[in-house]
Amino acid sequence: DPRIVTSMDSITRFRRELESARAKNEQHKLEVVKKAEAEMKTMELQGEGVSLQRQAIVDGLRESVASFQSDIQGVSSKDVLELILVTQYFDMMKDIGASSNNTMFVQHSPGAVAQIGQEIRDGFERANLKN
Repeated sequence: DPRIVTSMDSITRFRRELESARAKNEQHKLEVVKKAEAEMKTMELQGEGVSLQRQAIVDGLRESVASFQSDIQGVSSKDVLELILVTQYFDMMKDIGASSNNTMFVQHSPGAVAQIGQEIRDGFERANLKN
């Protein structure tokens, strides 16, 4: 009977389509999982890079303070760090000024630099109190 053959063909086609849809869904799931794992690894490596960068900065500052103190007697590490802070502030201002695409409003006076330094020190003190 042709209806039975047609019906069996429809059932077979439906099963194949169902299997195909399941396979496509499983493939999509694997792709999503692999993408998430790759993003997680990327973030992990970026975090490690930032950590190494910060450690290098701290090591460099430590060496700078020690070198400066050995060359100039009577200078405290606080004085050296404030000098470094002012130097970095002026470097940042120079970099901002060199780019025509950046607009930044910064209070700029000798007192402002001291105020920025005080705010940074206050932040460190608050962080130390929490720890």
